[in-house]
Amino acid sequence: MMSKFKIAMVQMAVGTSKPGNLARAAALIKEASSAGAKIITLPECFNSPYGTKYFPEYAEPIPGPSSEAMAAAAKENKVFLVAGSIPEKCGDKIYNSSAIFNPEGEMVAMHRKVHLFDIDIPGKIRMQESEILSPGKQMTMFRTPYCQVGVAICYDIRFAELAQIMTQKGCHLLLYPGAFNMTTGPAHWELLQRGRALDNQVYVATASPARDTQASYTAWGHSSVVNPWGEVISTTDEKESIVYADIDLERMEEIRNQVPLRNQRRHDLYRVSEPAEEDRREEL
Repeated sequence: MMSKFKIAMVQMAVGTSKPGNLARAAALIKEASSAGAKIITLPECFNSPYGTKYFPEYAEPIPGPSSEAMAAAAKENKVFLVAGSIPEKCGDKIYNSSAIFNPEGEMVAMHRKVHLFDIDIPGKIRMQESEILSPGKQMTMFRTPYCQVGVAICYDIRFAELAQIMTQKGCHLLLYPGAFNMTTGPAHWELLQRGRALDNQVYVATASPARDTQASYTAWGHSSVVNPWGEVISTTDEKESIVYADIDLERMEEIRNQVPLRNQRRHDLYRVSEPAEEDRREEL
């Protein structure tokens, strides 16, 4: 496998026109490919405004118009493409789903958001994805000539065990299309990325929509890439842009050798301490 390669996280401005969003995504994919990116990630809900009121209107099957357009873009530009996410219609259910394509335009994996975004912060934000969306039930990984890659969506990043299992199964790069908001974004967006990267000694990268202050849901932006040392090596502000980063797997191995964690991740180390005999008598 190649030890060094470039990725691109596309912080795209998303509007209300689905055809316009697809055309904009294709143009930004081409731009990122021309700059040398081998793996490109779009933001969460790149073909639709984000919000439960929009999901039923914009939902479509996979394969469908949006996924077919992204398959064509992956093939045309000869890149691996994590197509952010779209509202996916499947039977009578709607999922928040990310289709993943190889450089031949073949869909090699699909992730349905496992942990739905149900929060209520009084006076700031209330969002209940579960009112409209159904949760996925599987973790998602795909192979490239560079490394194995894990994919999850937005709220999934808060669940450390998901990142840990994907890492244990061989992922060296974790990609999170997401759309944190103006409350949770400044508080937790970077913190969570650095935590997942540091805990697992992997690269972690996120792709947010660009901020639209006129939208009913305002995204934080600040798409980023974090290295296995927990350092933010590439980031941006709230505007539409592309975040590039060079992934260096040799550097990852150096970090893992300097601070060895893998050979000490043993569950038998974490036994519950039993109270001493005299302590048990006192309790009785």
